[in-house]
Amino acid sequence: MGFRENLKNELVFQDIRIKELAYKSGINPRTIEQYLSSAAKMPSAENAVKIASALNVSVEQLVTGKTSAKDSISPDIRAMITKMNKFSPEEKQVIFDMVDVLARK
Repeated sequence: MGFRENLKNELVFQDIRIKELAYKSGINPRTIEQYLSSAAKMPSAENAVKIASALNVSVEQLVTGKTSAKDSISPDIRAMITKMNKFSPEEKQVIFDMVDVLARK
């Protein structure tokens, strides 16, 4: 798979719309739509980095669909992180505290 397919998959996986990605990345929504179109062009390195950063993935993952072993996160943990990113700082702290308690067992 190429950048277009990997970006589409990541947007679906994270349940993120183009407008939200545009806001998070600072890239015009039309430009992102172009990356997702059937006649897709590769983004500049700068835009690829912005998109990857906004999605909290590596550029490598968007380009190749693969993650390096050190960056590999299981799908269930990625799903949890994606959901947690929507929580308030206070809600996140409650979860961190719970994880700390459970990790001590």
